[in-house]
Amino acid sequence: MATSSAYPPPPPYYRLYKDYEKDPSSAPEPPPPVDGPYQLFGATYTTDVVLPSLEDQGVRQLYPKSPDIDFKKELRTLNRELQLHILELADILVERPSQYARRVEDISLIFKNLHHLLNSLRPHQARATLIHMLENQIQRRKQAIEDIKQRREEAQKLLGESLLILDGNQPSLPAM
Repeated sequence: MATSSAYPPPPPYYRLYKDYEKDPSSAPEPPPPVDGPYQLFGATYTTDVVLPSLEDQGVRQLYPKSPDIDFKKELRTLNRELQLHILELADILVERPSQYARRVEDISLIFKNLHHLLNSLRPHQARATLIHMLENQIQRRKQAIEDIKQRREEAQKLLGESLLILDGNQPSLPAM
């Protein structure tokens, strides 16, 4: 019986970083970012961040194709439609179990449309999240500045009192 290690050995290029602790500039430069199409595990990907349309994916679009979509209204409509189809599926499963396939396909189509609508909101969500994070950072930094100013004033007050005591202008505490 042969022994084997739980993990494979590290890749050979780890030796390029052996002097990194002493001289960080000795490490090789990272590779340039990938631009354009590339292959990964046999599939071709691209660096363009574009949400493909439902038609490109071979899925029928259930909401209007206008560029100014009311997302809230369309999501509510699709959600109500999904609820209706799920109830109809339950009825069909009780009354005619052999005819469920069409309802499952309809539910799948509604889910794909919901998913696509939500994915088209991702850039807006990312912007809103970034704005929120930056506002929180600004608020924390303003609070830190106020804390530093308060501590500085307290320190200046203590130094001023100490100087007065050292100069003898203020009587020291009476001995008991």
